[in-house]
Amino acid sequence: MEGESTKGVLSHLSLLEVQARNRNAKPPQQQNRLKELKATMEALVIQRDQLKANIEAHTCLQNLRTTMDKNTHEEEEEMDDGSENSQLLRLMARHTQLKELLHAHHLIGGYDVIKTRQGKGVCVSLATAYEGVYLDTYNVEIDLTATLRISRHNIPPFFPLNSLAEQSNMQKDIRAFLDDLSQHLNAFAGRKQQLKLVKELHKSVEVMESNALCSILVLMFTVPREKTAVLCTLDYTDHTRCLPTRVSIECEDEELPGSPQWKKNVTLLRETPVHKALVTMRKMENIV
Repeated sequence: MEGESTKGVLSHLSLLEVQARNRNAKPPQQQNRLKELKATMEALVIQRDQLKANIEAHTCLQNLRTTMDKNTHEEEEEMDDGSENSQLLRLMARHTQLKELLHAHHLIGGYDVIKTRQGKGVCVSLATAYEGVYLDTYNVEIDLTATLRISRHNIPPFFPLNSLAEQSNMQKDIRAFLDDLSQHLNAFAGRKQQLKLVKELHKSVEVMESNALCSILVLMFTVPREKTAVLCTLDYTDHTRCLPTRVSIECEDEELPGSPQWKKNVTLLRETPVHKALVTMRKMENIV
């Protein structure tokens, strides 16, 4: 009887052990669900950290602006005699404050950066603007492997992205690459916006030729009195600038390009955004 009792107890213990293992074992669906929840949690943590960083950056800038405004107000109270010297000092103080503000923005980032693929890469957003108007925003995803590599981007295919990465030595100084890329993109956006404004604001000026990078622009003007056609070529050799490095004039009247007035026009086109230069030339009645 005692043996049978012992056997019964062992059998019962074995049964309880099997039941316990079954309870601990999770079905495949439940395991997959846990993995999905864990991945979602990690993504939310990354997003939270990014939002915290953005908030800290904006708070830093706001505090700096508040301090600058307070200092400006105090300086204006001290320099309220209305003299030319006091006005000059106020302008110099404001200029210094703006430089400090831009420097602070540069130090805390200057770009929107989001981690991708659970920290194995980053996506950098570069916004472009011209004359205070925000234009296109471009994104570049970079793999953070032993060798940095641009995996995806939405920058136009005609843009020399790979050449910039090599010239800026992205492998050793990614910040230099981003600064160089941002400068090129903003210059391109500025040239593109100028071309758009020429077409919108100057219907009498005919755009004869332009390329995708907006580095070449050929315009045709009409001189009011002689009704002479003038062909103007703007060459933007320096792709980091919105102004042309060379301006040439062609006309059937061989004396016109060398005249004092048209020499001034060439200088104006070289030193002023083209859509603004055309306004001045029209007011001076040099073009229709």
